[in-house]
Amino acid sequence: VQLQASGGGLVQAGGSLRLSCAAPRGTFSNNAVGWFRQVPGKEGEFVAGISWNGGSTFYADAVKGRFTISRDRARNTVYLQMNSLKPEDTAVYSCAASRSSYGSRDKGSYAYWGQGTQVTVSS
Repeated sequence: VQLQASGGGLVQAGGSLRLSCAAPRGTFSNNAVGWFRQVPGKEGEFVAGISWNGGSTFYADAVKGRFTISRDRARNTVYLQMNSLKPEDTAVYSCAASRSSYGSRDKGSYAYWGQGTQVTVSS
């Protein structure tokens, strides 16, 4: 499964960005998908996850109420809408497909990773 993350950029605090995670048609349709982020020198952290059919979503406490994960199964794409961005949201954001249909916050349960996209939030 090859994943491609896009949509990152530079935004002022309080602004919004929408990240996309695309995969070839027919791949990851039965897999949960998660978003993770990493800052240089720190461990990567879970951000948000969505089940195979979009029926279940879950978030890290740090982004709950500001970020929304969704998926378009027809386009084989998962989105991360990020609102009310803060400087501490600055990181490289990566998407990953889980080995299971329902996903988890555990990075180890995700088998397929795409290249990340840089998000920078200025104060």
